[in-house]
Amino acid sequence: MQAMPREIQAVEISCFIHATENAEMIFRILSERLAISQAPETEELEGHFGNRILHVRYHLTGEEATTAFRNTLLCMGSERRSELLAKLEESVDEHNVLYIRLGKQEFVKGNAVLSQVDPIRIRVKPKGFLMKTGARSFYTRLLNLAND
Repeated sequence: MQAMPREIQAVEISCFIHATENAEMIFRILSERLAISQAPETEELEGHFGNRILHVRYHLTGEEATTAFRNTLLCMGSERRSELLAKLEESVDEHNVLYIRLGKQEFVKGNAVLSQVDPIRIRVKPKGFLMKTGARSFYTRLLNLAND
């Protein structure tokens, strides 16, 4: 893979971890696969039946954001990146922020698949001044760098 240009301002990674899941294992897997060095922010919530749910959030900037985004793309593989590109308009908001949702259960098993069910949400905020060519062109170029 070619070096990823530093065109990403921030990446936010978040998910919910239920009481029946191993939170430490999920933290470790996210940290290892996406090269996150910081500890996550956590918030303890209560589910409908009084069960414990942990909301986990990493807020990355600078080089760590770029690295996490690059590693997300590598984990996804070319087939999933193509799938993301095909639905890009559905995944980018009015501020050109890209939203990637990977199935948490599959990610823990080593498969990075796009999923709306129990997702790891990855929010990619580009440096705004670099969006001169539009979101499709910008993200197509970055996603294709992962193919090299």
